[in-house]
Amino acid sequence: MQTDLDATDRKILRALQANGRITVTELAEAVNLSNTPCTERMRRLEREGFIRGFAARIDPLMLDLSVTVFVQVVLERTTTGVLNRFGKEVRRIPEVESAHMIAGNFDYLLKVRVRDMVHYRKILGDRIGTLPGVSQTHTFAVMETVKENAGIDPALI
Repeated sequence: MQTDLDATDRKILRALQANGRITVTELAEAVNLSNTPCTERMRRLEREGFIRGFAARIDPLMLDLSVTVFVQVVLERTTTGVLNRFGKEVRRIPEVESAHMIAGNFDYLLKVRVRDMVHYRKILGDRIGTLPGVSQTHTFAVMETVKENAGIDPALI
């Protein structure tokens, strides 16, 4: 993993994190470069994997996905085959926004977005509960989101 970013690279990352739609001209001005060197740095940051891509942040409420739940998943076994099958199948569930393998008392933590608890119950019973190797699940419904970033907090860059 490469971490040798200079101050200008970090400024570029902060600016893009704050506004992914900024023009190259605006970005170059913000980081005190001309367009060509700024573009070259952006391309290098993408090529080296610092920038994974650009995407629109969609408001889940506008899509009637007002309920967020976290699901702890315990697997029957944690063999390579079970882990691989679970990972492959969980990626196919559109309501699962993120899935993380956890070192602890359970194996995976899923973040799920749904319309309501009836919708969640269907996803849990028909999709999550039937994933390969699932032994048990524990659900935690979010009452309020206090902080949620689209990526790395610019203060860390």
